[in-house]
Amino acid sequence: MTSQRALVVGAGLGGLRTAEALRTGGFTGEVLVVGDEDWAPYNRPPLSKEALAGELAHDKLAFRVRSNAADVVWRHGVRVDHADLDGRAVTLADGERLTYDVLVAATGVSARRLPIPGPPATAAGGRHVIRMLDDAIGLRAALVPGAKVVVLGAGFIGCEVAATARKLGCEVHSVAIDAYPMVRPLGVDLASELQRRHEAQGVVFHLGVGVSEFVGDEHVTGVVLSDGTRLDADVVLEALGSRCNVEWLEGNGLDLTDGVLTDTALRPLRDGVPVDGVAAVGDVVRFPNRRFDDRAWRVEHWNIPTDSGRRAGAVLSAWLAADGYDEVTTADWTLLPAFWSDQYDTRLQSYGMPGLADADGIRVLEGSLDDECVVGYHRGDDLVGVVGVGMLRVVNGYRDRVGRGLVGP
Repeated sequence: MTSQRALVVGAGLGGLRTAEALRTGGFTGEVLVVGDEDWAPYNRPPLSKEALAGELAHDKLAFRVRSNAADVVWRHGVRVDHADLDGRAVTLADGERLTYDVLVAATGVSARRLPIPGPPATAAGGRHVIRMLDDAIGLRAALVPGAKVVVLGAGFIGCEVAATARKLGCEVHSVAIDAYPMVRPLGVDLASELQRRHEAQGVVFHLGVGVSEFVGDEHVTGVVLSDGTRLDADVVLEALGSRCNVEWLEGNGLDLTDGVLTDTALRPLRDGVPVDGVAAVGDVVRFPNRRFDDRAWRVEHWNIPTDSGRRAGAVLSAWLAADGYDEVTTADWTLLPAFWSDQYDTRLQSYGMPGLADADGIRVLEGSLDDECVVGYHRGDDLVGVVGVGMLRVVNGYRDRVGRGLVGP
């Protein structure tokens, strides 16, 4: 009998956790993981936080592979060009064809770039992004004392890098089209308080404006804003969100409008029908989470690759074994998104989906905004998110209260 193969495309945390879950689920065939980075799976959130200010060494960030997955085969520096779901095969960029019995899409996201004139969109040209270890290594080398840094985008990654750059002695300007930094998930009151804290550390904000031009030939020397303001720059960070790495799945009839649309078993949907033997995990999956409602959401939080990888591994193991598959796929499965953010001496910890809150549903539950506090985010009577500024033990006490309003008994 020919050995079965589980092919995981994407060698990050989601791919690693899925591979481990396949083994936990009893799958004994080949598990092959391919990824376009040269690094084994590593912890990405610290790249814009503590690791950026310290030692960016892979061995300090790498995940330990559990013993049950020691025989997983890893192929790094390999890019998948196209998948043929009906033929159960993928084609690599070099033309090699790999067949599979089950397939996992764990390709994550890439950083968005601004399509405007200027020097090359490369670290050598002074234009940085920060999604991968190599990105962080290049950016860290440029964050020298006195460097003029312009951060485009005032979300969490942009604000974390702004804080780190200030601590390293850089001059920092933050540019965003929003009226406040981090306002979309946090709301005006908390966002404006965090802006005040950044300004007290010397960050200069330019809000409600876009970017019209990068100045410089081979290396960026400045940024021209949409209101005509010119900012001198040695370093530009484009922290402008992400795009899903789904091009390799095109042509298979899937909904790829915002990641891979799946059912609660993480099986991609084709005309509303789940595709058995295939799963999507991590930042790239858009799935219903009945902890909040019946709509499908794509969430880029640190726990999603682990939770979705475990779910996908259990589903695919049952399908391969032809044992208990219906029971596994129909089991109620929900998860609680979580993330943290370090900015100066402030630790933010969030549970749930604060961005779902009503405009008038955001209020301080404990503490005060100008010190430490816990902020609750409500949709109607339901607590859909909670954010702690400090007060870690207190905010952790709210996690089990989040998002329960629409979940059945």
